Amino acid sequence: MDNILPWFALKSTPGIGDLLFKRLINRFGSPELVFKATREDLVEVEGITPRLAAAIKQHKIADSVKKDLDLVMQKGYKIVTLTDTEYPPLLLQIPDPPPFLYVFGRLNGSVRNIAVVGSRNATRYGISTTRRLCHDLAKLEMTITSGMAVGIDSAAHEGALMGKGRTIAVLGSGLERVYPEQNRKLFHQIAENGAVISEFPLKTEPDAHNFPRRNRIISGMSLGTVVVEATKRSGSLITARLAAEQNRDVFAVPGSIQSFKSTGTHTLIKQGAKLVEHAQDIMEELEYLIKTPVENDKPADNITKKLSSLSPDERVVFESLEPYPVHIDDIARKLSIEVGKLSSILMQLELKGIAQQSPGKFFSTTEESE
Repeated sequence: MDNILPWFALKSTPGIGDLLFKRLINRFGSPELVFKATREDLVEVEGITPRLAAAIKQHKIADSVKKDLDLVMQKGYKIVTLTDTEYPPLLLQIPDPPPFLYVFGRLNGSVRNIAVVGSRNATRYGISTTRRLCHDLAKLEMTITSGMAVGIDSAAHEGALMGKGRTIAVLGSGLERVYPEQNRKLFHQIAENGAVISEFPLKTEPDAHNFPRRNRIISGMSLGTVVVEATKRSGSLITARLAAEQNRDVFAVPGSIQSFKSTGTHTLIKQGAKLVEHAQDIMEELEYLIKTPVENDKPADNITKKLSSLSPDERVVFESLEPYPVHIDDIARKLSIEVGKLSSILMQLELKGIAQQSPGKFFSTTEESE
């Protein structure tokens, strides 16, 4: 623990933010050497004033920091610093990377990360599309990075886990403040198959101002950021903007033109984000960076196989369904069919696993049938 204390001491020095911390490490190599440097040497670093140099030379580590480190040891967490081989290499390239990360699980220093973010209040279409996309990316040995929020973020982690792949969650709170609480089980699943990380002390609450800050980590440690279902005021667009500023690729999954929840993603596409339908769309863009062959991972024609077993009436009803749920009355009007008969056909499609019912008699296609 003693070799970690100087990192915390420098980080807690008033006036030393992440940008200046990185400059000091680039100049001196380690916090220990920063503290040993003369004031004259310190002020040679851009942004270090004589006053800051004096603060560095005089600063002492607080007892609260030592208590935080004791808890890290007790809980089995790790501290990964800028100079550790496990530290995400892409994150080192941004101007203000966190000097160190609290880690639950295992970072492997890989660059094969892709960020997937989106609406907390996601539609069934958004959830199923995200799970499928991240499942396929995980099968291609990509690590899915997201923020473990409800909605699209959770679906991204779940898709990676379904694909037996790695996933990394970046929290806007400390590791001892799992947020949202309903994701506690997911929190442990992610740690077992990747890592949950945070730049914040262990007991930091999930305050609103923490989340825009953590977004630079999600995008910064990834080759690109995929946005699924975001309104024009969505926090996911902050992550997309940060990705662009970090010179990383930005991708967007299109949604319904009738859904306000996709207005943000459609705006990104208009602004030049790469439209994504399948994992291969992403892999083709990133192939030059990861230097691995792109597999043809487009979904097999499952619909054709399933349709072959349908009756004419079942086929007509199935082809009227969409990924977005539609009320049974609207389907009946569209097909000019009696509701009782339609209900029976929809039940058969549900039994065959190619249609699903949502509360309120809304029906849509299943993820497998898309």
